[in-house]
Amino acid sequence: KTVGLVTFYYTFSIGLTFYNKWMFKRFRFPLMTTCIHFITIFVLSALLRTVFGSCRKTTTTLEWGTYIKKVFLTGVASAMDIGLSNWSFVFITVSLYTMVKSSAIRFSIIFVVLLISGGLFMFVFESTQFNLEGFVLVLSASFIGGIRWTLSQILTQKQELGYMEINRCLSTAQKLDETLTTPIITRLGNPIDLLYHLQPTMFIALFPLALSQEGNVSSSCTLGGATETRILNVFVSIIVGGAIAFMLSFSEYLLLSNTSSLTLSVSGILKEIVTLLLATSYNGDQLTPLNWGGFALCIFGICLHVLLKLSRGE
Repeated sequence: KTVGLVTFYYTFSIGLTFYNKWMFKRFRFPLMTTCIHFITIFVLSALLRTVFGSCRKTTTTLEWGTYIKKVFLTGVASAMDIGLSNWSFVFITVSLYTMVKSSAIRFSIIFVVLLISGGLFMFVFESTQFNLEGFVLVLSASFIGGIRWTLSQILTQKQELGYMEINRCLSTAQKLDETLTTPIITRLGNPIDLLYHLQPTMFIALFPLALSQEGNVSSSCTLGGATETRILNVFVSIIVGGAIAFMLSFSEYLLLSNTSSLTLSVSGILKEIVTLLLATSYNGDQLTPLNWGGFALCIFGICLHVLLKLSRGE
């Protein structure tokens, strides 16, 4: 089961990384695109909740007070993590993005800090493809990402939130048209429920930044000589990216709700190695032996951190 969940996660995580890099070469409005992705994910999750609602015994709904207190902060962290990560693609290569994101908040002891920091320094040393602005963006995203996954694990595993709507079939000939709301406390362990509740807060958190940085997106499309066909192609590309992002988010939270953050960390190590190999083989990223040595050192530090967590039973 775990292998299947990890493979499902790998497919969409690696796929979306390269898709976004390709996309933002053509359409340099990553924040607006990410906001549209959030809307797409919300619509898809709402549709799935509606379609499968009659088949499920319970459907989780949250009261506004609970929603604001326990979901909003997770949504803000998720929006900033994803938004800044996508923004960095405008400036940096997939290799540097992968390297920096792999170091996300694993600073538990001084030795691990030195290993990861040293590896990161070696990776960017004398790199002709290095861009400071992109580096700062993805580094900030990696810090926020650590907060995001801690809060997400609380929502999916450790806290009980909201109420269940319990569907009662009156007879085999009748439709499921009567719903009893019973005050049974539950958690957001279902990925679809979690995505449905998170996306509005994520959009609210990121849209002001997108508007301030990319508010000229409409004028750029109309005054920049873009044809209707090109605009349609870009729109379709964004929606396809949103669908991939939905599958990635679904696979992430499915893995997290059925395993642990430790499993996510271990599986992430191999994913980063595969992504880096693909970036150098097919995406034209250039790495020196020193860069590879820095990557190996950083991965060693991450592995050490994972082993320390495992030994402490975390």
